[in-house]
Amino acid sequence: MDWLDNARNHWKNRGNKRPSFAIEPKEGQRSVWDFPRPPIIEKVSKPILIKDQGNKIVGSKNALAVLETASPPTYYIPKSDVNESTLVMMPTKTSFCEWKGKATYYALKTNAEQPIAWSYANPFPEFGSLKDYIAFYPQHLQCFVDGDLVKAQNSSFYAGWITPDLVGPFKGEPGTEGW
Repeated sequence: MDWLDNARNHWKNRGNKRPSFAIEPKEGQRSVWDFPRPPIIEKVSKPILIKDQGNKIVGSKNALAVLETASPPTYYIPKSDVNESTLVMMPTKTSFCEWKGKATYYALKTNAEQPIAWSYANPFPEFGSLKDYIAFYPQHLQCFVDGDLVKAQNSSFYAGWITPDLVGPFKGEPGTEGW
């Protein structure tokens, strides 16, 4: 699978050295430039709440966060903690991640054209723990970690959750595609 190796190996930043433009974290903060590539999965026991126009979609204390160099964490919620009756699968929308595999997307039943979440039905073995989890775009929902409203990563593709304990700069701004 040369194409997969090429996709995985093209990244310059791998979390082993902060670039000179990275913000130095203060006590109690983490730099996204210390997150590794390939990414890792971290268990999250803080409460996660996701709402759409005040309607609860997710309430969980069993989330997983994927941490990858230059990006805020992406939170994955067990399907058992998601009100799936609010979602509809988008059968023709897919994407591919060189680390996790093929993603399928979900929309809200109230707006079936706008993807707001995705999952990996058959992730690569290294990310097998993401099976039966759904990740959500904070750009389109109200997302909270431990009561703090999340700021969305500036991107139409990436879906990192920026919390007060993170420093960047964050991948997603124009010109940061190769970070």
